[in-house]
Amino acid sequence: MLSTNYHLNRKKAGKIIKAIVFIIAVIGAIISAIPFIWMVSTALKPLDEAMRYPPTIIPENPSWKNFKEAWSTYVPFNKFFLNTVIITVPSVLGNVFVSALAAFGFSHLTWRFREFFFMLLLSTMMLPYHVTMIPIYIIFRRLEWIDTFYPLIVPNLFGSAFYIFLLRQFLLGLPKELDDAARIDGASSFMIFWKIVLPLCKPALMTAAIMSFTANWNNFMGPLIYLNKMEKMTLSVGLSMFQGTYYAFYNLMMAAALITLLPLLILFFIGQRYFIEGIVLTGLKR
Repeated sequence: MLSTNYHLNRKKAGKIIKAIVFIIAVIGAIISAIPFIWMVSTALKPLDEAMRYPPTIIPENPSWKNFKEAWSTYVPFNKFFLNTVIITVPSVLGNVFVSALAAFGFSHLTWRFREFFFMLLLSTMMLPYHVTMIPIYIIFRRLEWIDTFYPLIVPNLFGSAFYIFLLRQFLLGLPKELDDAARIDGASSFMIFWKIVLPLCKPALMTAAIMSFTANWNNFMGPLIYLNKMEKMTLSVGLSMFQGTYYAFYNLMMAAALITLLPLLILFFIGQRYFIEGIVLTGLKR
């Protein structure tokens, strides 16, 4: 009898704890969503309504022309958007593929000094960007790459220490028996990587792709340092220029910010299942 009451009380306590955690999560989600809701609301308001005090959440007279004006009237965001796409797409594809290939070599292949070179790779993550910024700029200047997209694309084609580490931790959980079976059938190391490993690590690849896309899409320092001409600027720099020039047009600023944010939202909603799964499973040896 006592045992039954104990289990019932424990079950009720568990439900209460879950309910409290759920309520806290909902409150946290609402608080986190307030800036986004405010941005969307302001982007749809005419200027006089956006400046009104006390402010309102729901626009009385939604103005969709704010997006058109912010897109091409004041600052050429359409050109900035195209430049950002040109830089981001090859950077993400190259970064994720090369990082996955390197992670495969560090996790599924056995070779001399493998652990030493992996630790050496991880040590590069400890160098602050500001320490290497000037030497890298000098290198790109001697290559005559200043005011081109090459400094923003080419380094990503050699992978990233963080994404190599992330993917390696995921690949360590894949059974090595699959590799052995494929080698018995005559498959090469690259064929194993391409045909077996890549399809099995979609969650980790999507996680790395979303992180890389976000980093390149929102990159501000790189374009600011290496690009000089207005027609080559990216969205992050253009948004800063717009803010500095038309700081009083709050509705247009929010419309431009929403346009910049929209591709990130679309990508996350498309790959959120893989993203969450990749975060959960990375580092777990199965």
